[in-house]
Amino acid sequence: MKISISNKSKKTYSQILSFFTEKTWEQSKKSFPKSTTHFFSGKKSETFVIATEKSVQYLVGLGKDIWDFEIQKTANDFSQKNKKNLQSVTTKIEAENLSNSQFEELIKGLFLGTYQYPFQPEHPFWNDDFNFQTSNFTQNDLDEISEKTLALCKGQFSAMDWLNKPANFKKTNDISAFLKDISKKYKFQYTAFGRKECEKLGLGAFVSVNQGSSMDCAFTIIEYKSSTKNAKTIGLVGKCVLFDTGGISLKNPDNMHYMKSDMGGATAVIGTLISTAEQKIPVNIIAILPITDNAISEKAYLPSDVVTAYNGKTIEVLNTDAEGRMTLADALSYLSKNYKTDALIDLATLTGSAVRMFGDTCGAMFSNNENLKNSLMKSADKTNQRLWNLPLWDIWKEDFRSDVADFKNISMKPIGDCIVAAKFLEQFTENHPNWAHLDIAGVAFGNVNYAKEKAATGYGIQLLLNFIENFR
Repeated sequence: MKISISNKSKKTYSQILSFFTEKTWEQSKKSFPKSTTHFFSGKKSETFVIATEKSVQYLVGLGKDIWDFEIQKTANDFSQKNKKNLQSVTTKIEAENLSNSQFEELIKGLFLGTYQYPFQPEHPFWNDDFNFQTSNFTQNDLDEISEKTLALCKGQFSAMDWLNKPANFKKTNDISAFLKDISKKYKFQYTAFGRKECEKLGLGAFVSVNQGSSMDCAFTIIEYKSSTKNAKTIGLVGKCVLFDTGGISLKNPDNMHYMKSDMGGATAVIGTLISTAEQKIPVNIIAILPITDNAISEKAYLPSDVVTAYNGKTIEVLNTDAEGRMTLADALSYLSKNYKTDALIDLATLTGSAVRMFGDTCGAMFSNNENLKNSLMKSADKTNQRLWNLPLWDIWKEDFRSDVADFKNISMKPIGDCIVAAKFLEQFTENHPNWAHLDIAGVAFGNVNYAKEKAATGYGIQLLLNFIENFR
């Protein structure tokens, strides 16, 4: 896979992509046949094709008051919708009055729009004969845009592929083999503990979820180390439940096939690791992926069980379908106790409560640090992978106090479960002063332009990358 964009210009092109805002179209429309104005005005996502014997020109509207992320979305949709018509030839790309950052979003969108499941570089843009040409930016700028876009595509496409895989194609051994391969490729330090090792380590909350499975678990630690001295270290934890039946507290079967997506937090972390390594971003990352499924068997954990977590706290299980917070509790505790990090962020497709609250508009964010909260919010707004902050008030802790253990794994109240879950997780951060929890249940898997059914959105990767690049 390669992306080629050059600062060149020639007299004629057989293919031209021209992007216009409503304002730039008004300035440029005199150069086109008058009849064009009946079909094209530069409105957002508007497309018109001018075909002659020698060339094809696509006119694409960007809209009126444009944000950078809207440019990416428009370009993504264009690329996806026109993949059968675009040609693998040297292509002129016109985007008058776009800034460097806006042009970067345009290129990202065009190449992210090449995704299909399973990903193969079959879109015309990935053909060796294809390249973009523009005279509006320096070659150094274009090379940097190409490198960042390629790094993003490699990370995001890998993440989306894993989230989209059917359950029988992503067993513990399958994803572990993949993680070993990328660790070797990118020189990550890879460590994984199976069920017996987890029991010896005292990862009781995590093991309780795995005990009903016919598959072994893999409590996986991946470390990316920058060559930059005194680089900041970020801890990332991604919920990685490969398939979630709900366990003994069985889910409604109507949409259970979507539970192959219950590893959306982990895939966001995996994509971020790959893209960070591709760009050689000067930061250290310690990532933990507690890999298991949540299955039903005679060995499965039961409502009323009491288990001991890694930090010694005891948990009364009231609902086996609240398994994500059990796996995350031990992951957060283990990372906090064994590594020093400047920031700690966990991501999880955790609660239906977050979906009911926000739908697919944003993730729910909880944090104990104002600076971290503001930084994540800024990155979320910049990338349009939006977050909304919710409270971590101590009053919520009362809702999961137990008579027979330190905590219950759910509140019995039919309200605020995403807040209860976040407050529960806070008890396992070992008082880390710079922690955030992102509940991405409504945004990691949903309606997309490349599939008829719900599928992976890629949410979280651009958000984390922007945060990491700007973390000080």
